[in-house]
Amino acid sequence: MGRQAVSLPVVDNVFVPDERKAEVRRRLKRARGQVDGIERMLEANRPCAEILQQIAAAQEALRAAGKVMVRNYLEKCATEGIKAGRTKEVYDEFLEIIYRMVR
Repeated sequence: MGRQAVSLPVVDNVFVPDERKAEVRRRLKRARGQVDGIERMLEANRPCAEILQQIAAAQEALRAAGKVMVRNYLEKCATEGIKAGRTKEVYDEFLEIIYRMVR
């Protein structure tokens, strides 16, 4: 049986600052371009090793976006939750995030 994710209550409505959103969007755009490239490589019947290399690059771009969001979570969401006295909830939520990311 899987764990049920429980989100912390909303403290304010600005979770991700604009600069950080722009950084995540850049990384997602890179990943999207790499996925599109994989599609083109399949159509062009490129060698498996080249396609696998491109898949690895797309995965790394998504991992990089995830790292930015984890940093944001710790700096903003978790910090505010702890300051509001919700340490246990923050700890549980963060563990769930980590468990999902390392699967």
